Amino acid sequence: MRRTSLSRHLLAGAVAGAAGTTVLNTITYLDMAVRGRPASVLPEQAAEKIAEGLHADLGDERTAPPRNQGIGALMGLLSGVAVGAAYGLFRHAVREVSLPAAAGGLGAAAAVAGSAPLVGLGLTDPRTWGANGWLTDLVPHLGYGLAAAGAYELAVSRR
Repeated sequence: MRRTSLSRHLLAGAVAGAAGTTVLNTITYLDMAVRGRPASVLPEQAAEKIAEGLHADLGDERTAPPRNQGIGALMGLLSGVAVGAAYGLFRHAVREVSLPAAAGGLGAAAAVAGSAPLVGLGLTDPRTWGANGWLTDLVPHLGYGLAAAGAYELAVSRR
């Protein structure tokens, strides 16, 4: 087997992270549509807190809310792509990983990468989520992991 370059693994991981993020968002939006639940406001609250901490002016009461919403969504996309890229670096070093292990690890890493900043900013506490809250968070992240692991394997295969 030919050794794949570090840059190829990194790029394949980033692409896999983007695919995983798309699946995570799709599962989340399907859940919202089926159960009639509102979107989480935590990403935009995080964007607002970060902007305040950086003393960044995001505008007045008309323009700041949509900017916070957009920045919050972009932070989620960036997080998903970054987790995938990190996985690509991991896979450059570790050649063989089973699909279930990769999917579980990627899903867990994406869940931590998405929730840790929110916990750190004091916006949420996973100890208070309850079973429904955990399922609402874990199911899309499992989808992320499965999609990212599969997309990564497709991206690095040489068939």
